[in-house]
Amino acid sequence: MNILGIDYGKKKIGLAWLQTGLDVILPFGLVMEKTREEQLKKLAIIIKEENIDKIIFGFPLTLEDMSENNNTERIKKFAEDLYNITKKEFEFIDERLTTSEARTMDGDASLDEKSAMLILKTYLDN
Repeated sequence: MNILGIDYGKKKIGLAWLQTGLDVILPFGLVMEKTREEQLKKLAIIIKEENIDKIIFGFPLTLEDMSENNNTERIKKFAEDLYNITKKEFEFIDERLTTSEARTMDGDASLDEKSAMLILKTYLDN
């Protein structure tokens, strides 16, 4: 199964890729299109070309009480819209502190890709 991890940001969307069985998480680039429609279209192309079976979105809950916020609502809507285009199963994974942890990681991947990698790692660990 091919799984795409998504760190959905306001300006950039970080991607990571995982093939179950191999369980190696790799950085997979950035989506930097300006409009939401362009972002959805670009992701739909990637999902089709790479035979993605499932999508894991980072879900930004608040640190204090794990409640939802404006960002979680924005990501929910984006995930639903991507599902309507691709019909690919998706899940949300708690992404609290992934950006902080990503800053400590070595390698040439962007911060957003590293965050997406950590989202997939959390998914695997659960």
